[in-house]
Amino acid sequence: MSRPFVLGLTGSIGMGKSATAAMFGARGVPVHDADACVHALYGPGGAAASAIGEAFPGTLGPDGSVDRAALRNVVLGHPERLRRLESLVHPLVRQARDDFLAAHAAAPLVVLDVPLLFETGGEAGCDAVAVVTAPAEVQRARVLARPGMTEAAFAQILAKQMADAEKRRRADFLIETDRGFPHAEAQVDAVIAAARRAG
Repeated sequence: MSRPFVLGLTGSIGMGKSATAAMFGARGVPVHDADACVHALYGPGGAAASAIGEAFPGTLGPDGSVDRAALRNVVLGHPERLRRLESLVHPLVRQARDDFLAAHAAAPLVVLDVPLLFETGGEAGCDAVAVVTAPAEVQRARVLARPGMTEAAFAQILAKQMADAEKRRRADFLIETDRGFPHAEAQVDAVIAAARRAG
């Protein structure tokens, strides 16, 4: 039985991964957005929200969604609480990904857009990985231009992410986003063509 070629799409903060994922989507490639999936799971009526509320009282907002700031305060510095949170959320995220793959079983190519793909070992479930990248100074300027972003917050985020150089080393494809949209789009087209040939 044929199945889609599964392309993992990843990249550190500020590299342009969301814009790149949109390029794949605009070309008719089904894209599963892991961040959007977690957002939905944490939202009002989301499958993870009630479980998190039971496990960590006081972490739900008035609308029944997870109050991320309150949850962060509860698990920060408590590895056993973080493990418990992950044990609640990760199976739901995996199920959503599996449902997505089943729904698009007839597609020649699908994209799994996962920010922490390498950090979580997610590349094992992919046929190839495309890393979205840009020079460090471009990344820094983009991230620090975001509302409310500080140097300290940026440093904390980077500390949780694998170094860009290591991601580039492990990548099957690179998509560079510092040379303008036409350049990135041409690279996306090349990745799609290569994946379809391989699939």
